[in-house]
Amino acid sequence: MLNQDKRHAIAKRIAEELRDGQIVNLGVGIPTLLTSYLEGKKVYLQTENGLLGMGPPPSDEKIDIDLISAGKEPVTHLKGASFFDSADSFALIRGGHIDVAVLGILQVDIYGEIANWAVPNQPILGVGGAMDLLVGAKKVIVASTLFAKDGTSKLVKKLTYKSSGVRRVELFVSDYAVFKFTDEGVKVIEMINDISIEELSEKVGCDLEFYEYSVYS
Repeated sequence: MLNQDKRHAIAKRIAEELRDGQIVNLGVGIPTLLTSYLEGKKVYLQTENGLLGMGPPPSDEKIDIDLISAGKEPVTHLKGASFFDSADSFALIRGGHIDVAVLGILQVDIYGEIANWAVPNQPILGVGGAMDLLVGAKKVIVASTLFAKDGTSKLVKKLTYKSSGVRRVELFVSDYAVFKFTDEGVKVIEMINDISIEELSEKVGCDLEFYEYSVYS
């Protein structure tokens, strides 16, 4: 499977978690791909630079350079969308009005604490809104390939990158499996790649077991 295919497969799987009527914030990277997989779902996409009712990416001839997401990617807006300043946008987030946040990660530990804003010895472009979303969103799903370019697992026993916040995320959707985080640690709710849970446990370096899960739980 090509890397781009993996990214789209992750986004498509996350779209299955979303329910009609939810307000959803999409982080940069893989989360932005969800806009292509929401047909038939009545969800309201919020971007922290000030738009509620974000639509799918525009065709090249319909790009509006003034209409972009928080990741500076061109977007469209749906009928009935609203525009507001950054202060109001973060008031939505911090006030607990975001139903689901979908974030990218650098690492996630076995209890669901994530790191997604700083790489050691690399310039920091900005923290972004992840820390606010971890506090304010009712549910947080993270999206990433399971292994970094050097082959190391992004699912780790203990974070080695700077934490984005102590709040536990609910789900990690990867190209190998979908993981759920509980008080007892990480569980597998679905295998995606053609690999056994025993082989996956060996690859990530921790014992994994299945967990019964429903999108409505």
